[in-house]
Amino acid sequence: MSGFNMPHLIRQVDLFTIKLFLAAAEERQIGRAAARENIAPSAATKRIQDLEQIAGVRLFDRNPKGVELSAAGKVLARHFAAILGSLEALRSEMGAFSEGVQGHVRIASTASIVIQFLARELGEFARNFPLVQMDLRDDSNPNVVRAVLSGDADVGVFVASEDLALSGLDCVEYRSDRLVAVAPRGHPLSGQETVSLDALCNADLISIGTGTSLMAAARAAAKKRGQEFQPKFRVHSAEAARSLVHAGLGVAVQPECMLSIEDHERLAILAIDEPWARRSLQIGTQGGRPQTAAAKALVKLLLDRPTP
Repeated sequence: MSGFNMPHLIRQVDLFTIKLFLAAAEERQIGRAAARENIAPSAATKRIQDLEQIAGVRLFDRNPKGVELSAAGKVLARHFAAILGSLEALRSEMGAFSEGVQGHVRIASTASIVIQFLARELGEFARNFPLVQMDLRDDSNPNVVRAVLSGDADVGVFVASEDLALSGLDCVEYRSDRLVAVAPRGHPLSGQETVSLDALCNADLISIGTGTSLMAAARAAAKKRGQEFQPKFRVHSAEAARSLVHAGLGVAVQPECMLSIEDHERLAILAIDEPWARRSLQIGTQGGRPQTAAAKALVKLLLDRPTP
């Protein structure tokens, strides 16, 4: 072999040979790769040998059990996989022009984000793209991120926080929102426009669940100051928390955009004077993975929405 010859490789290697090479790399046996790609083993062996001759380097180390990629083969496999990934992305995008966007998109988000924003925007997406099937799961903030990283979800919408490991995700800000304290009229805090974390920790707190990103942010902020954010009541929904506030049982922390006109009339709404009360809602997709036309269309629609 005379060494790697890039122009020769580009001119003579076809896509089927690339797929066969990657199959052999995964199966570690040319016979199994041939069966997978529906080609005779002898023909598969000849194509692999020709590829090595064209590339000018040895791509596989042979052994009694089959084949293993050589160092050069690993490099070529990585780039061939990227080429096929780009072609699949091209197929998806061009399909959107010729057939209309269609397919399947899996979405993961927290329940609060679904209630605040996603429900109506997914409704609009369904009307705009009737050929796309959507699957939506609501879960905790960490589980939303894990679903995207594992490939169980194509698009995740979550609250950015310090405790989330986002390596491996491509993220873009979708919305920002603000947390506020909701207190009964006549409560000692109700005459104030803003409230501090210290004051909240000393109030009768009403918590929304234990694993929500909202409560996690409040607990983390309190812990940094050596305080304990200890709720007196725990409920599973923002609506239930506000009903306890209406009853005069304590103070709840809520996203401001979830409050109705009636809430503003009946309750005292206080801005929380803390950095953690400003939240960034993020859209995450798996890094390095080509998005389908359906997923791209959904992300574009979400990012094109005006901020409420």
